[in-house]
Amino acid sequence: MVFAINELNKDPVLLPNITLGFRIYDDKDIVRKTYQATLSLLSTRRQMVPNYKCDRQDNLLSIIGSFDSKTSMQMASILGILKISQFGYGSLNPSNRLKTVFPSFYRIDPNEIPQYMGLVWLLLHFQWNWIGLVAPDDDNGENFIKDLTPMLDQNDICVAFTKRFKKDFLIIPVVQLPPDWLSNAEVIIVSGDSYLMQKLADQFGVFEEVDNPASQKIHATLRNIRFNNSAGEEIVFNENSERSATYDILNWILFPNRSFSHVKVGRLDARDQVFIINADEIVWPTQMVPFARCVERCPPGHRRNVPEGKPVCCYKCVRCPEGTYSSQSDAVHCVQCPEDQYPNRNQDQCLPKDVNFLSYENILGSILVSLALSLSLITSLILKIFVQHQNTPIVKANNRNLTYILLISLLLSFLCPLLFIGQPRKVTCLLRQTAFGIIFSVAVSCVLAKTVTVVLAFLATKPGNMIRRILKRQPANSVVLFCPLIQAVICAIWLVTSPPFPNLDFHSLAREVIVECNEGSVIMFYVVLGYMGFLALISFVVAFLARKLPDSFNEAKFITFSMLVFCSVWVSFVPTYLSVKGKFMVALEVFSILASGAGLLGCIFFPKCYIILLKPNLNSRNNLIRRMNQGT
Repeated sequence: MVFAINELNKDPVLLPNITLGFRIYDDKDIVRKTYQATLSLLSTRRQMVPNYKCDRQDNLLSIIGSFDSKTSMQMASILGILKISQFGYGSLNPSNRLKTVFPSFYRIDPNEIPQYMGLVWLLLHFQWNWIGLVAPDDDNGENFIKDLTPMLDQNDICVAFTKRFKKDFLIIPVVQLPPDWLSNAEVIIVSGDSYLMQKLADQFGVFEEVDNPASQKIHATLRNIRFNNSAGEEIVFNENSERSATYDILNWILFPNRSFSHVKVGRLDARDQVFIINADEIVWPTQMVPFARCVERCPPGHRRNVPEGKPVCCYKCVRCPEGTYSSQSDAVHCVQCPEDQYPNRNQDQCLPKDVNFLSYENILGSILVSLALSLSLITSLILKIFVQHQNTPIVKANNRNLTYILLISLLLSFLCPLLFIGQPRKVTCLLRQTAFGIIFSVAVSCVLAKTVTVVLAFLATKPGNMIRRILKRQPANSVVLFCPLIQAVICAIWLVTSPPFPNLDFHSLAREVIVECNEGSVIMFYVVLGYMGFLALISFVVAFLARKLPDSFNEAKFITFSMLVFCSVWVSFVPTYLSVKGKFMVALEVFSILASGAGLLGCIFFPKCYIILLKPNLNSRNNLIRRMNQGT
């Protein structure tokens, strides 16, 4: 301090026309002498009369001291009354930091809180979470533990033990830490002065945070003081009259000859909260980084689980639940992947989900497309055969026009699956279920009409029967027109009220995004399916009752079997459809369409094609008359 004041007095620029003087008192760490020294500064020389001066005038500008917070408070209690500025060292307890209590007190040493944050960052950098705290048994030590412990708790750093030492602990030649302290933790944070740090460096690796030195300029208004020291650093007091600072992180190194030195390995900027550490430059006493942890770190893909009654640092590692992941070590919680991603096998990162829909490039899609085109080709050939032999008895026997309509509807039903295969679009979603429902209703209505025609034709052979008048009105045409019309109305209501639309389903499959057509209204879908099943059931019942009619007119046996196949396919479809997801759901519906259509085509038309192509002698008028006579 003497050197600093002499330098100020020599410099004509810093304080022009002003000469500073000083008095130095030693209170010997005795409270009575602290008060005595403070009152002496306020009195005439050699007299203890505070605030009364009749001798040589000394303009008291400020007081610097003490190095101890307790002594500083004792001085501030007197100086604050007279509003004399005091520059002190050491932390004050929180209740005494208010400017209303000590309005004239200014701290020369920086606030400890940023320094404590640096300690926390240092622990986090080396992943230490099981440490010990050692502090002197005074106000500084009490504040050290009181301020640092909550910051450690907030960062899940556990304190294995907290020890306080008396001042006589500092004056022994070599500091010896009790063995039980070292057995509980490999890293110990000690609060003390440089003397203690030097003694500890004789035995242990020590880190120390040291305030960068700075000269001061005293301005007239201390509360607004702001200047740069000789090192170019800005000196400023905050609203609590505390000075901010930067810290050097020193690594104390002990040599074999018992000498030691310190090396700067990092820096902490308290104001900007910048923490820099060069871990490669640190020299460890054991050549290894200490393992200051209660347990090993949890690897990615796991989370921490603290057993009941254990400290938060003494946890167990638990595998992340299915569908979640953790990409960091020591994760507190496992989190869900984004909707379009899923956890990998180790559950430490998320992978993009595959797109799931029945495509033409897919093997299953290719097989179904090939099957649909093959059945369409077969249907076209059968239609061509029936057109070429349209005047033969077997073609004319059961309403030739109904046969053509049935074949055309089956052809369209085999092409209908092409709307189901490929990435769903708005148009295909709107058309595929409605097209399937209406086309199949036409096909089943034709089968029902053919069955009704067989029954009415047999009944019309009896003399005096009124069925002939009914046949003249062509009831089959009414059935084919009216039944699909009801289905068309149902589909129109569906499209107006709740139309299907393309949708992305992220949740049904763990590793795939299902690109699907949302049916809009599941109820309307099953209404369409139920109405089609109702027509098929009526056709089956009528055909079954008419199965024993004379063979020359009878398609009822073939229709009965075809409807049995048709109903079996769709009855099996419903429970299976509800149990599958994604492209397999679409593939199941496509297969059901093809299988039920193939059942109608094979059971009704293959026997007739057999007669037309391989048994032409049975497809003649004479054979038909002979069979009629045999039937009667």
